[in-house]
Amino acid sequence: MSDHGLEKRQFGHRARLALNPADALKADGQAHAARTMWNLLHAWWQMMPKEKRTLANADVAIRQARQDIDFLAVLPAQAAQAVLKTYFQAWKNCWDGRSDAPNFKARFRTAMTVDVPQGRDLNVVRVHRRWGMANLPKIGRVRFRWTKDLPVGKHAGKDNRITGARLVKDPLGWHIAFRVQTLEPQPDPHQGPETGLDVGITVPLALSDGETYGHGEWLTVGEQARLLDLEQRAARRKKHRKPGERTSRRLRHTYDQIAGLRAKAERRTSDWQHKTTTKIADTYGTVVVEALTITNMVKSAKGTLDQPGKNVAQKSGLNRSISGEAWGRTVTMLTYKLARRGGTLAKVPAPNTSRRCSACGLTTPGSRETQALFVCKNPDCGWTGNADHNAARNILHLYRMGHALIPAAGRAVARRAPRVKPATAR
Repeated sequence: MSDHGLEKRQFGHRARLALNPADALKADGQAHAARTMWNLLHAWWQMMPKEKRTLANADVAIRQARQDIDFLAVLPAQAAQAVLKTYFQAWKNCWDGRSDAPNFKARFRTAMTVDVPQGRDLNVVRVHRRWGMANLPKIGRVRFRWTKDLPVGKHAGKDNRITGARLVKDPLGWHIAFRVQTLEPQPDPHQGPETGLDVGITVPLALSDGETYGHGEWLTVGEQARLLDLEQRAARRKKHRKPGERTSRRLRHTYDQIAGLRAKAERRTSDWQHKTTTKIADTYGTVVVEALTITNMVKSAKGTLDQPGKNVAQKSGLNRSISGEAWGRTVTMLTYKLARRGGTLAKVPAPNTSRRCSACGLTTPGSRETQALFVCKNPDCGWTGNADHNAARNILHLYRMGHALIPAAGRAVARRAPRVKPATAR
C-alpha cells in the first residue's frame, strides 16, 4: 500500500443474530409491517395523479397511515422512512431502464427485511471473542456472531464507522448486515501475472496457466436424500389441496425444511466462492473473463403450443446447473477483490472461445471432441489439451489483442427504449 492517497470504501458484513423467541417475533412483526408499508405506498402511487406523486406527499401519507393503522406502529419511524426512500429509488431505477416497475410484495414470496438507517442507533460493542452486541430499535440489545472486526469504540471515527444495517431473515434465521465505511490507502498496482478465466459446470473455474478450481456436491448424500424425500412429500400434499384452499400448516412446515436445506447449500457455495476468488485475486494482477449473458443462457426451452421445444428436460437440468454455479457472483467477487489489491478485471467477447484452437488460432469444426478434450482438426496443428484450459487461453489471447470490452459506468444493464417506459413514467 502506498501513502500517496486515501479513499473511502464501503463494504457490507453479514452476521448471524442470536434472537430469543420473543425478539424473533418482534423482528417478524417489523418485517411484515415494512412489507405492508411498501404495499400501501404502491397502492397510494397508483391512486394519486402524476403531479401529486412527490416524496413530500408520500411522507405525509405514511405518517397518517402509522397513526390510523396500529399494526404499523411496531415499525420504527426511521425504518418506515427507509421503505419510502427505497420505493422511490425503485421507480427511478425503472425509469432509467435498470429494473422492472415496482409491484406489490406477496407475504410468502418476499424476503423479510428491516432497515436500520442510522449506524449510531446500533451502539455496537464487542463483548467476547466470538460475540458482539447491537441495539435494534423496538427490539432491544441482541447478540450477533463476531466474525470480522468492525470499527467500534476507539477504532471508530468520522471516516471509519458503521453507517447503518439491515435485518435479513433467511431459512436459517435472522441475520444483521452492517454497512461499513472505511478510509483506506489506495493500493499500488498489482504485480501479479495476467490470466484468463473460463467458467464451467464440470470444471467450475479453469485458468489459462493450467490451474483449475473445483468443488464437490454442496449437499451430502444424506442431505440430498432428505431433500428429495421432502420434495416428494410436498408434492403429495399439494396434490390433495383443493383449488383456492389455504396451504396447511403441515405443508408449510415441509416447505420450510426444503428451504433450510437449499439455504445450507447456498451458504456452502458462497463460502467456496469467497475462498477461491480471494486466492485468485491475491495471485493475479489481471483476470480476464468472458462477457456472458447468463439470463439468456438459462432461458427455458419449453417453447409454445404451436412450436414446442426440444430436449426440454435436458435444458432444464443444464439451466439448474448454470444457476447453481452462480457465475455472475463469482465475477462480482473478483471485481471488488481485485480492485482492493490494485488489480483489474477485464471482459472479452464470448463467441468461439471454446471452439478456437489456442495454439494455431483457427476454428476447425469438430475440434472439441468431448467436454474435457480438445483436439485441433487443423492438419498443420493437431494440438491436444484440456478444453477448458484451451478456452481460458483464448480468453487471455483476446485481451492481449485489444478486444477487451469497455465497462459501462455502474451495473451493465439492457436499457429500455423511451417508447416502452411504463405508463406511470409517462
